[in-house]
Amino acid sequence: MMDAVLNIPAMMRILLVFVAVLASLRLRLSLWLSFFSGALLLGVLFGMGPAAIAASIIDSMTQPKTLSLSVVVCLILVLSLSLEQSGQMKHLLDRFQGLIASPSVNLIMFPALIGLLPMPGGAVFSAPMVRVIGARLSISQDRLNFINYWFRHIWEYWWPLYPGVLLTTALSGIDLWTFVLFLSPLTVAALMLGYGVLRRWTGKIPAASGRDRQRPAAGPFLQELLPILIVVVGGLGAGQLLSVLFGSSVSVTKELGLIAALAAATGWVWQSRRMTAAERRSVVFHPQLLRMFAMVSAIFIFNGILEDSRAVKIVSQELVRWDIPLAPITVVLPFLVGAVVGLTIAFVGTTFPILISLVQAVGSADLLPAYMMLAMVSGFVGVLISPLHLCLLLSSEYFQTRFAPIYRYMAVPCGGLLLAAIGYFSILRVVL
Repeated sequence: MMDAVLNIPAMMRILLVFVAVLASLRLRLSLWLSFFSGALLLGVLFGMGPAAIAASIIDSMTQPKTLSLSVVVCLILVLSLSLEQSGQMKHLLDRFQGLIASPSVNLIMFPALIGLLPMPGGAVFSAPMVRVIGARLSISQDRLNFINYWFRHIWEYWWPLYPGVLLTTALSGIDLWTFVLFLSPLTVAALMLGYGVLRRWTGKIPAASGRDRQRPAAGPFLQELLPILIVVVGGLGAGQLLSVLFGSSVSVTKELGLIAALAAATGWVWQSRRMTAAERRSVVFHPQLLRMFAMVSAIFIFNGILEDSRAVKIVSQELVRWDIPLAPITVVLPFLVGAVVGLTIAFVGTTFPILISLVQAVGSADLLPAYMMLAMVSGFVGVLISPLHLCLLLSSEYFQTRFAPIYRYMAVPCGGLLLAAIGYFSILRVVL
């Protein structure tokens, strides 16, 4: 029977694994268990025995990249929970009010500020401010839902606090700040596309008058923003310093820099907000931390079995033999998984190991940043339209709107993002 399985085209076996993972998620199995089960099925379908699968799992779990990235992702969640439970995030938004006179810009800035932290369902935090400002402009609830949802997600293509970004750089070997440089133009595109829709509704904004012209000082706002600045600036500086000191002898210098910065930022929040020992324990022992650690580990196990089973090499040889263009695959695979699951880390963890190996197999390793950009945008557009996306569910619930209007408003920006990514990809192929 195993011989019959091994005679099935490798691409069909990979698709079977994808279907199994997606079916597990639809049955509400946890992410880590779905990925782990998919990894086991992958090993079996490509002829690995129990001993070989076990050895691959142990090797994947003990890799420094697996451990360091799992710690980084968990610390990001600790910081997010600390900011939420201590009231720091509310203070940040309160201090921002009045700094910018234009109501239409404020409509963008509140969800964008929340978007700097990868908080699950974070769109609901900015929704009250968006509703208050929108009421002054007589904007309907379904349009406010679009504004809140769209601008909450303008950073996720490259912002280094998002687990999907960190996982992409870990899997591909692309330097984190190189990745940031390549992907940051997509935020500009998302901002322009969303603002184009917004301006049709707001028109000419009247100048502020009276008390509204008395803007508060920026100092208190920057003080509330300090934890995020510590992570971004401190993480970059510490990572570069460790790279200079240790060079290639330590493979996780960037992650160690982020770990130090995240720990410092969390400590600052705990001290400045005088969080009690009980509050700190509730953050550190939050059940979501264990699930996040398990999910990252399961993704690396999936990636390890992909390599050890030679699945990617076999699939690459088939695709080269069938002469299937790589660019359409780079668009379609992440988009489908993102749309079905509604999570960035899900399409990154399942499709990027395959895409990375395919890029290398066809001799286009120098174009890897371009392909990762295209895959990230395609997958994230799928996530944006997914009915399982938690932010979409919570924001729609808050504004009491149906999905149909927000999908209608997102059609042009999402299509524009895909076209921008394809055009950018074409330019990068020439430049690189």
